[in-house]
Amino acid sequence: MKITTAFAGLILSAVGTVRAAEIRSHEVDWKRDSSLLIDPAAMPKLPTPAAAKAASNAAGLNLDDIQGDILIGMKKNKEFFLFFSITDAAKFKQKLKSSILPLVTSTTQVLNTSKQPKTMLNIAFSQTGLSALNVAGGLNDPDFSAGQLANAVSLCDPGSSNWVPQFVGTSIHGVILLASDTTSNIQSTLASLRSALAGTIKEAYSLDAAARPGANQGHEHFGFLDGISNPAVQGFQTALPGQAVIPPGEILVGENGDDVQRPTGAKDGSFLLFRQLKQLVPEFNKFLSDNPITTVPGLTRQQGSDLLGARMMGRWKSGAPVFLSPTHDDPQLGADPHRNNDFTYAAPGQTVSDSTDQTKCPFAAHIRKTRPRADLGLPETASNSHHIVRGGIPYGPEVSQAESSSHTTKTERGLAFVAYQANIGKGFSFLQQFWSDNSAFLHQKTGFDPIVGENGGSPRAVFGLDPKNSTKATTLPMDFVVSRGGEYFFSPSISAIRSTLSA
Repeated sequence: MKITTAFAGLILSAVGTVRAAEIRSHEVDWKRDSSLLIDPAAMPKLPTPAAAKAASNAAGLNLDDIQGDILIGMKKNKEFFLFFSITDAAKFKQKLKSSILPLVTSTTQVLNTSKQPKTMLNIAFSQTGLSALNVAGGLNDPDFSAGQLANAVSLCDPGSSNWVPQFVGTSIHGVILLASDTTSNIQSTLASLRSALAGTIKEAYSLDAAARPGANQGHEHFGFLDGISNPAVQGFQTALPGQAVIPPGEILVGENGDDVQRPTGAKDGSFLLFRQLKQLVPEFNKFLSDNPITTVPGLTRQQGSDLLGARMMGRWKSGAPVFLSPTHDDPQLGADPHRNNDFTYAAPGQTVSDSTDQTKCPFAAHIRKTRPRADLGLPETASNSHHIVRGGIPYGPEVSQAESSSHTTKTERGLAFVAYQANIGKGFSFLQQFWSDNSAFLHQKTGFDPIVGENGGSPRAVFGLDPKNSTKATTLPMDFVVSRGGEYFFSPSISAIRSTLSA
């Protein structure tokens, strides 16, 4: 892959392996007995440290140099997002080296419980943040350079009136991600950071998030288990049955599979998309209750409502795919990571799915819109290069009894949506614009993605939700997921932070 050097001298070539002892020399000793991550049985397991080392050595990846949040997926227990503006660039660089860099957590550290810090810390910068640090040139990613607000129309957001005000503009220069198993750990680290960074940044916005409690751990607020379909990145993990296997360059800049010319020092960084997605849970549940599927024999009204929700998502709440369990939830299937992702939408032995059959799963289902599998033809590596690693986490409280009774959201809740990719235009932006928001993908009269598809605030038509009548249109009268805006960031390698950003 051809590499350019137009990064204005700020992010230069990565230098050597970053030793954990060196970057953590200022941290108080901390020994963990349990992981800071969650590990629902249905999600793909993270590799062991030994397996990850073997895989990364074979692929030439340096997991000591890749920030820890990029590849792990939706595994955070508690997380705090601190969005900031840089007020004194020179002093901030000094503090970046002395106070932040020793705490930046690598992928290697995240995978080994005994090496995990009290609080995991990652950092990423927006285009305006890099400009504030006097970075000339760019990373050759038009979406990143323009910022997410400039993409609002193409993403079909209904304007920016619903956006968090701080995301409407260009004043957010970066985001610090703090993750741990307890809120007190995060708050302790946050207090130290605030003290150390005083006079160098202004806090623009923050969001507190956490995995849902008890049996709902790993489920988003609508109730569906999340994170099952994240791809397996070569050089990091071994794929489970049905898991997409992708070259590291789809997620990591400058690695095999990234076909864009990049500045030398951008290698092993990744573009972090942040998007705050408000979920109208009582309203969603009321829609399901009012519109049960009644054409499938033997279902109660509640089962018909559950089936409608499952066909909108493409999975039951347990994680079981409707393609494999078309009329009833199968919790044992949902809990088995060796089976819950092992399908292609095609019949066994076929490389292309039936272009007319929606009895098992609608073409518009959320998981089918965002990963069409055999709808685009197999092998998937030849037909689909639009993968992302999702690392989001729920925010906001559980639905109250008053909200359930009134079918009205009173307190905001939703998903702090985080996605990593090496090319925003081929990753998140493509998935949202050309698949989720495209009512004719893959076939005419498919309709919008019923979960995250947007139509500028107008009602959305979805076809195929009734398994007995694929031509029937179901009109969604409102967006049950409301964009509250966000920003695009670049999460650089640790060595780039160490050798250049803090220089």
